[in-house]
This record gives sequence, structure tokens and C-alpha cells, in this order.
Amino acid sequence: MHLKQPFLGAMLARAAVASAASLCLAGCTVGPDFKAQSIWSPDSWFSARQAAPAAVASEPVSEPIDPNWWGLFHDAELTSLEGRVAAANLNVKLATIRLAESRSQRQITGADQFPTLQGDGSYTRERVSTKGVVGIFGGAGAGTTGGSFGSTGASANGTTGRSGAIPSNLGGSGLQPFNLWQYGFDASWELDLWGRVRREVESADASLEASTDARRNSLLSVVAEVARDYLQLRGQQAQLAITEENIKTERESLDLSHARFRGGLTTELDVANAAAQLQSTQSQVPQLEQQQDQSINALSFLLGEAPQALRAELITPRALPPVPPRVPVGLPSELARRRPDIRQAEAQLHAATADIGVAVADFYPKVTLDGSLGLQALKAKDLGNWAARQYGLGPTISIPIFEGGRLRATLELRKVEQQEAALNYQQTVLQAWHDVDNALTAYADEQRRHDALAAAAAQDSLALRLSRDRYTQGVADFLNVLDAERALLQVQLQLADSSTTVSSNLVQLYKALGGGWEPTYPVASR
Repeated sequence: MHLKQPFLGAMLARAAVASAASLCLAGCTVGPDFKAQSIWSPDSWFSARQAAPAAVASEPVSEPIDPNWWGLFHDAELTSLEGRVAAANLNVKLATIRLAESRSQRQITGADQFPTLQGDGSYTRERVSTKGVVGIFGGAGAGTTGGSFGSTGASANGTTGRSGAIPSNLGGSGLQPFNLWQYGFDASWELDLWGRVRREVESADASLEASTDARRNSLLSVVAEVARDYLQLRGQQAQLAITEENIKTERESLDLSHARFRGGLTTELDVANAAAQLQSTQSQVPQLEQQQDQSINALSFLLGEAPQALRAELITPRALPPVPPRVPVGLPSELARRRPDIRQAEAQLHAATADIGVAVADFYPKVTLDGSLGLQALKAKDLGNWAARQYGLGPTISIPIFEGGRLRATLELRKVEQQEAALNYQQTVLQAWHDVDNALTAYADEQRRHDALAAAAAQDSLALRLSRDRYTQGVADFLNVLDAERALLQVQLQLADSSTTVSSNLVQLYKALGGGWEPTYPVASR
């Protein structure tokens, strides 16, 4: 098919001029422009703690954060769990799906920037009603063999316009059925004069960024939860070992009281007290074993496994990994770039700002350039005939006149949503600083508590040894031994719990700092 007619060339030239005019106006984008938010940050994390009490064994330092911060514990099992959780955790997978949804939505929105072109072809067998509108112009029995019907009319060779005009083969009996063959192309392109589409794309880009950071935040939470549950498991196993060791000690005390009773050196009261103390300590074992199983289940769930799936891997007790003497925490100015929730809140604010521009643009006229080019004939063999051509080209202007207040209400809604997003961003930033400050305080204070408990445990251990010696020598009451045993068990359990808390507080500190996803996490996948 060769389109060489002068008038068609003129139409295409006018279309080119219209497109050029639209490009000249393309710089007009209504609505507010988003500006990156500035965040206050202190010069140092530790400015408020310069007058802190005695130094602690593990201190935060302003050094770059290792993305794999759990490696500071030097625990191979913990490192293995962290390496597997990113690909196995269901929450991370859900966040990955949502990221893929946002990416697809961005592509859908971006398609509005380009013209749409579609091809179509059809064949229909038609007959026009003689009792309808056509009958007014000489329907059945009109005796005409030519002429026109409706506003489009028919050509001399019997072809019609693409809108389906009536052919002139009526005959003496009225309108006769006829065949209609046609194929061609339709194109449409909205000229983005006011930047409505550009604002939609801007909003979609920001929403995609928010989804990306939401996935990072999900991964950060999961990584921290794995470390916390693992440390709690090792702490519970340490408490279980302490309890079992005290059971051995108390059983020795029971045997000692039996021997002294049989030798007539004491009464049966000492035997009863020793047996009661032993049973009381043994009663704590099932509770600790339950906590151990629950921690294994928690880790199994985080890795997307069935209950107790990791039992064989984790049931063997291991020492609680110690905290490092130096804890890199980066610089305060890096917090906004590291915390995924801050990045997500800022992206949501950006999207809400762009949505205002979309709402403003809806008040302005929409100009669409439409065009069609095709062939239509009553016989299939005529589709290759140049005379069967048809085309249409021209702009369409849509002007909002009365919308019942919908446009104005939509604009007000977008402005309020932007204000909400701005407040959410401010709250997220403020919460981040509180999280870091609280985590630093908790990490330092728990270490001092741990040191005090360690000193107390050493004294209680000495007190138990002395009380047993004095009881064996017959110069002290057995109640002194029982009191020393209870005090030692209690402080040892508290010390083990404090050791776990110190490590957990370090995990919480790194979560508050936003560490644990860059540079390799999250892997963008669909």
C-alpha cells in the first residue's frame, strides 16, 4: 500500500506541527516540586554521655559499620543462619512480591508517556432495519438504486466510510444484507501539556523506591530477629546448664545431710530442707527446656521451616558468644541513609507531593491526538484497492466544566495526604534518634549491671563453699547452706540472663542504626 496523496501528507505535516507544539509546552508541570528533606544530626553519638560512669568492656566507636555485623560475635552457627534467612523468610518473600508489584505498576504508569497503536480487522454481514432511522430516508420499497443514507453517505462504487455507512445496493425490495470487510490501525497520544503524566510517573517512581526500602526494612527486622532469638537460645541453654550444675551441688548437700543424720550429728529437718531445695531447683528445668524449644521453633519459623526443623542443628548447647570490645556504629549523619524506614517515609512523602500535581493537572484541558488509517470494502478482493482507503487524524480536547466538586475535593485530599506523609516522616526520624539513644544507653547500662552480677556471683560462690565447710565442721546451721545455695543459683541465672541481654542489646543497637542490608541486600529479584 503506497500513501502518496498530497492531502494525506498535509495531514501528517499538521500532526508533526502539533507534536512539536506539545514538546514546547512539555516543560509546564503543575503542582509543587519535591525537595529532599534536611535532617538534624548531632556531631557525635556520645555527646550526652561524656560524663558517663565507669567504663564498660565493650564500647561503641565512630567507625564504619560492617554490613554483616553479626560477624562480630564470631559464631559460625549464627553466621550460617543469617546467610540463609534472606532467601528463606516468608516476610521477606512477601516484601519481594510487593516490590515486584510496584515495579510493574511503574511500568504501567510509564506507558502513558507514549502513543498507543493498535491494529484491527473485521468482517461482518449486515442488514439495516427498514423500520429504523434509515426508513425515514426511503426505506423498503423506495425503489432507489443509489443515493445516500445518513450523514456519511456512500461512495459511487458502493463503499462506505469506516463508521459503517449504508451501501447503495437497496434494490426494489428495500435494504439488502451486505458484507463489510475492513482492517487498519488506530493511534492515540495524550499531549502531556500540564505534566499530569509526568507527575504520575514521578509518584510511581517514588512508590517503587518506598517498596524497595520496605523490603530492606523487612530484611533488617528479620536479620535482627534471627540474631536475637539465637542469642536467647544460647542464653537459655546456659541457664539450663547452670541449673543442672546447681542440682548436682544440691544433691551433694542432700547426701551430706543424710550422712550427718545417720551419724547422729543433725536432725531429719536438715534432710527435709535439703530435699525440698533440690526439688525446687529441679522444677525449673522443664520451664527452661520449654523456653529452649520455643526459641528453636522461633528460628525455624524465621527460616520458613516446620516446627523443630532446626532442633538437631541447635539442640547441642554452645557458649553464648561474647560481645566485641569495640562496636563500630558509624557517624550520626549516616543514619538517614542507613535506616530503611526513614528512606521509605521520605519516598512516600515524595509520592504524596507528586500526587498533588496530578490532581492540579486534572483542572486543565486534556488534549489527545487521535489518528486512524485503514481499508474498507464490501468485497474482500477490493481491500487492496487504493480507493478503499480511509483515515482520520485530529486532536480531541476535553475540558472539565462541572464535576460536582470532585476535582476540588480530590485536590484537597491529596494535600491532606501530603501533610500526613510529612508528619509521618518527621515522626519516623524522631523515633530513629530515640531508638539509637535508647539502644546506646541500654547497651552501656546492662554491661555495668553484668559486671555487678559477676562480682556478686563470685561472692555467693565463696559464701556457699564457706557455709558448707562450716556445716561439715559442725559449727554452722544447715540453713546457712540452703540460703547460700539459693542465693548462688539466683545470681548465676541473673548473670546468664544479663549476658544474653547485653548481646541482645547490641543486636538492637545495630537494628536502630539501620545496619544489615547493604551493600548486597536485598537482592532485587522477581
